Amino acid sequence: MSKVRSILRLYTQGVGKKQISARTGVARNTIKHYIRLYIAKDKPFDELEKMKDSELDVFFNLKPLPEPDQRMENLLASFPEMDKALRAKKRGFTREYYWKSYIAKYPDGYRLTQFKELYRKWSKRVNSILHVDHKAGDKMYVDFAGKKLSYVDTETGEILQAEIFVSILGASQLTYVEAVTSQQTEDFILGCENSLYYYGGVPCGIVTDNLKAAVIKSSKYEPILNEVFADFANHYNMTALPAGPYKPTHKALVEGAVKLIYGSIYTQIKEDEVYSLRELNEAIWNAMEEHNKRAMKGRPYSRKQLFDEVEHSTLQPLPVKRYEAKRRKPVTVQRNNHVCLHEDKHYYSVPFRYIGRKVVVQYNQVEVEIIYKYECIARHVRNRRPYGYTTVQDHLASNHRFLTDWTPEYFLTKAKEIGTSTFAYIAAILEKPQHVEQSFRSCQGILSYTSRAGKDRLEKACERAIYYNDYSYRTIRTILEENHDLLPLEDEFDQLLMPEHDNIRGGNYYNN
Repeated sequence: MSKVRSILRLYTQGVGKKQISARTGVARNTIKHYIRLYIAKDKPFDELEKMKDSELDVFFNLKPLPEPDQRMENLLASFPEMDKALRAKKRGFTREYYWKSYIAKYPDGYRLTQFKELYRKWSKRVNSILHVDHKAGDKMYVDFAGKKLSYVDTETGEILQAEIFVSILGASQLTYVEAVTSQQTEDFILGCENSLYYYGGVPCGIVTDNLKAAVIKSSKYEPILNEVFADFANHYNMTALPAGPYKPTHKALVEGAVKLIYGSIYTQIKEDEVYSLRELNEAIWNAMEEHNKRAMKGRPYSRKQLFDEVEHSTLQPLPVKRYEAKRRKPVTVQRNNHVCLHEDKHYYSVPFRYIGRKVVVQYNQVEVEIIYKYECIARHVRNRRPYGYTTVQDHLASNHRFLTDWTPEYFLTKAKEIGTSTFAYIAAILEKPQHVEQSFRSCQGILSYTSRAGKDRLEKACERAIYYNDYSYRTIRTILEENHDLLPLEDEFDQLLMPEHDNIRGGNYYNN
């Protein structure tokens, strides 16, 4: 059906220009042009509707192809193969090159200027959307379909909705479709990555919509990408090319692919007979293979054939390892030149010259990297032991390296040399539910009084602190500075006894 007929039919039904563009695949400026001509000619649509497509094209000054004769049939028969070859955009294989082959075969054929003009008209008519030349291996277009598919949860009987991810290669239009649970970054990247493995290679660029999974802030000139998506694109050596804001024509190819799969894939899915996401995808992929192997409209070849002949060899090779999403957390390097991964409550060393600097902890399931100004300054194997330290000796300043020798056994051994009370007191501090480094520092501070006050006084101070049931460095410091360790414990106990008084009931009152 003529594009003009479709446009005018929708316009007279009250459909807006933006919706007409979405349904027909024609640019809005072109739609406006035809609507202006329709209004200017002042002819009722009922009369236009009775015209043949060829008559309608002539009415709107669209030059139709000449009536087919043997000469024209020979020309049209050569276009599909030439069109397929031109999509590869190989150097030297131009329309002039194919015209020479054509004229050598048909000496009485059309001259070069007519040949080019007739090919342009043929190409415009064959393409169901506004034609754009796509270089083989150049871009992959991705998007989510507007309509969801569903499946039945076997455990609850609930009907669950699945988002449908769609990707398409520019030159061959080979299409990949997958059902995912959401449009979140992880599911979006999963769809993109599975597309690449289905194609068996990597295009130079990936064109996306401005969804949050890919773009944090859209812009006509310099959009801000989601960090995880940008990392994914870098892993596969692709350039991320978000479509301009409110510019669906920038990714018209995938918009058209979504419309096509509604008819070729959605209609093949029996949603009430699908009982898991895996089953839904198996049904989708079976229908997808048929879609890709079916001959394209107006061409004697399929998307799969075009891909195998033209585009597959132009894709970049896949990397050795699949992408593993990395999370990022901004932190400040502590004075002990470690950073904390709060998810695990584990500490990792950083070169001491970065103390006080703001860095980014980037991590996945197996590795932790510390990034400073886009440079990786430390890399560690991930350790999930709470309150533990992973330290590289070279990261420490010379006056800090002794900290790595601190262990519970080290402090208990030192305390045992002083006395039983000191040993018991240090052991209790090490068992306190606090950060291990804080415990070590408290122990080190207490044991440092050996040189300042002597072993005997420290042993008595620890005995008195145990009597108070108060375990901290500050308690020991107060006892020693106030000379409480020199007082007999019995005298202090007597001073703390409550005096007899008629208004005080005493402990026996509560036994009655």
